[in-house]
Amino acid sequence: MKIQGKLIIIGGAVDKGSFTETDLDRNAAKNLNFFETGILKRILDESKHKLESRIEVITTASKIPKEIGPEYVKALSYLGANNVDVLNIERREEAMDPEIVARLKAADVVMFTGGDQLRLTSILGGTPFHDLLLEKYHNEDFIYAGTSAGAAAASNNMIYQGSSSEALLKGEVKITSGLGLIDGVIIDTHFVQRGRIGRLFQSVVGNPKVLGIGLGEDTGLLITDGKQMEAIGSGLVILVDGREIKDTNLTQIELGQPISISHLVTHVMSKHDTFSLDTFKMTIQSSQYV
Repeated sequence: MKIQGKLIIIGGAVDKGSFTETDLDRNAAKNLNFFETGILKRILDESKHKLESRIEVITTASKIPKEIGPEYVKALSYLGANNVDVLNIERREEAMDPEIVARLKAADVVMFTGGDQLRLTSILGGTPFHDLLLEKYHNEDFIYAGTSAGAAAASNNMIYQGSSSEALLKGEVKITSGLGLIDGVIIDTHFVQRGRIGRLFQSVVGNPKVLGIGLGEDTGLLITDGKQMEAIGSGLVILVDGREIKDTNLTQIELGQPISISHLVTHVMSKHDTFSLDTFKMTIQSSQYV
């Protein structure tokens, strides 16, 4: 069945403007220049009621929710969206509270902040909140937007641990189940800035059917119909396609030893490029060959 909702996954460090600085008002014009073309503006443009959309900022992943939540509210208000609240769920019991579930039911957009993706899955997984989240995404004109941890947790398979420098040593990358909004992919964040290409390589070589998605900071993917992906934001999206892998030593080596992989296909996307999860074909928006 066709998925009605939209998924917006972001690599972290979304440029919301310098809202923690004391000279905010003096720099408002500079900040708004980002908003005109940036990811938060795109989220509003894609939402059901645009500036009137009901938005819940969910800070569950963060250890500093009282600082993070208001920053998003302020950023969205500068764009003209004022129907925004912070929903901080810190315990599983809260994810079962009928009042909190009712707030999700009324939302047009949820914005999951960064932090620890294991907090998201361990607190929300299997609760009425999680069940409703999936139902709304599949059946309504609804947006799940997640940055950093909120992006990593969106898929069925989720990276939750792994050193960047040691990532191509067998067993170094830890994977568990995510929130399950999208299947057939695995997502890593802060990708370019923290040198996480090896983490994605190891994740894909273990099951080449899964497409690896590496999101740079202030960069994301807008996914519609569960399969059409468009790059948004200012940086790069790296895709790792393992379906054509010809050889690897993965099952022949001990834990902690380096992994060899032959013929791993990668794609690099920038703003407005598209990729189909149906055909595995990428389209470069500004191709030099058109």
